Amino acid sequence: MTRRHSVCVCNTLRVVTRAMTQLYDDTLRPSGLRVTQFSILGQIARLGTANVTRLTQALEIDQTTLTRSLKLLERAGLVERVARADARVKALRLTAKGERAVKTAYPLWKHAQQRVLRRIGGDAWADLQRSLAGLVPGAESGPRARRR
Repeated sequence: MTRRHSVCVCNTLRVVTRAMTQLYDDTLRPSGLRVTQFSILGQIARLGTANVTRLTQALEIDQTTLTRSLKLLERAGLVERVARADARVKALRLTAKGERAVKTAYPLWKHAQQRVLRRIGGDAWADLQRSLAGLVPGAESGPRARRR
């Protein structure tokens, strides 16, 4: 049976996004993390300590979604709040458990990433990234243009 392809760009991207999320979630399952959780934890690991505003910018997601995810990660003991001079700023860092989770999940994520890139091709992915970045409002020069 052949799959009928939609002419709707939005629908096609949604189908591909669901398939990619499933592939990464399935691959990350042994770590106990979903790809969305891994992305947040990985960003905190890169930043060391991060406030919610910085994370929303780095991850390019809305604050409500991030706050909900952070509460779950905090409840699971993967992140913790860090005292700051300005108590209004919510800062977070990985706990030892969170660091172990990222360390366990990273090779699994890398495997999923390599699997997808082998299928698409590295050059084709770079071209696609540039093309898709042009569809994001405010992304004049690609996905990093909005970040300062």
